[in-house]
This record gives sequence, structure tokens and C-alpha cells, in this order.
Amino acid sequence: MKIGIIGATGRTGSALVQEAQARGHEVTAIVRNRTKAEQQFSAATTILAKDVFALTWDDLKDLDVVINAFASRGDGYQHLDLAAKLVTMARNQPQPRLFFILGAASLKQADGTTLLASILKAAANEPWVDTPLQQAHEYEYLQWIHNVNWTAISPQRDFVPGPKTSYHLGKDQVMFNSEGQSTVTTGNLASAVLDEIEHPTHPRERFTVVDN
Repeated sequence: MKIGIIGATGRTGSALVQEAQARGHEVTAIVRNRTKAEQQFSAATTILAKDVFALTWDDLKDLDVVINAFASRGDGYQHLDLAAKLVTMARNQPQPRLFFILGAASLKQADGTTLLASILKAAANEPWVDTPLQQAHEYEYLQWIHNVNWTAISPQRDFVPGPKTSYHLGKDQVMFNSEGQSTVTTGNLASAVLDEIEHPTHPRERFTVVDN
């Protein structure tokens, strides 16, 4: 498949590039900085250096899947803005399928409250809180969208650099591994994303993943 990855040079994006190419897919890295991408990726990677908010339908129409691994630079509202832009371009189109990497804030804890509620209670005045808040809004927005082929994934509470090992899936809950940790590595999340792309089971849904 032809897979475009927004934010390909980031921590999540680079793991997605590696996993997609290891499975034989054609990858287009959609990035801000061409030089950084050329240094980071092999010649097999197509590079589209462009501000994400300047992307057009012509940039995306020949891709089978677009993975949005965008990381804002302190402006959390851009997550929701970009989701709306991608959805607008993809409405009623057979492709590309949109795949959103969300934060963990909208996951539910054992008492039924969201992680976001705990974050706001502990750190409501911290500037970084706007990013998990807006990504929770992004998920709320996506649930209203029925004429776009989208899927979303959330990591668990601790999303850490690491290799692909093994994992298991969930839907909306905070989950824990065999050691009682709510953790997933970048490698395992990337593997879960590519497994879903190759064998879709969550159309217009969000799911989550935790290390075994």
C-alpha cells in the first residue's frame, strides 16, 4: 500500500515509517523539514516537505492511507484543526483512509472517569495541558464523522520509545501489562497501527494498545 505519514520524523512517526517499510509498503514522509527527513530516512522514502495546513487534495489523493502522527509545537488546538482539515478533504472519498494517533487523555479509568479529568485536576494551569485537552476534543469530533473512512488509536498512559515485542488491544480503557504498568512502546504502537491497516477491524472507531 501507499502510506503517507504526517510527522514522520517524530518519535511516533519514525517508528511508523520503520514498521511500514519493513512490511513492504511505500511510504511518503510528510514533514516540515526536508533536510532532517533526508538524513533520517533511506532513499526508498518519498519525502513531501510541506506545512500540514497547506496540504491539498492533490497531495493525498493517490495514497491508500494517511496516518496523522502530527505533533504540535505548543499549540494544542492545531490537533483539532488538522483533524478537521483532513476530514474535510476526505469526505465521501474511497481513499485515503485516515488514521489518527491520539493521546491517552480520553481513555477511561477504572472508576469511569477519563485520564483527562485527572490531568485537569492535577495540572489545570500548566501550558502543556492544552495538548491532551485538544486531542480529547479531536476524538469527540471524529465520533461525529460517518462519511469518512477513519480509525484512531490511543497509547496507554506511558508511551515510551522502545522496540516491537508483543501487545494486546483494548477499546476505551486504561489497561495494564503483566507487570501492572500502563505502558506501550513506540514499536508496539506502530505494529498495532500497521496490523489494523493491513487487516481492518476498527472502521470509524478508536482502539488502544498496551504492551504484554
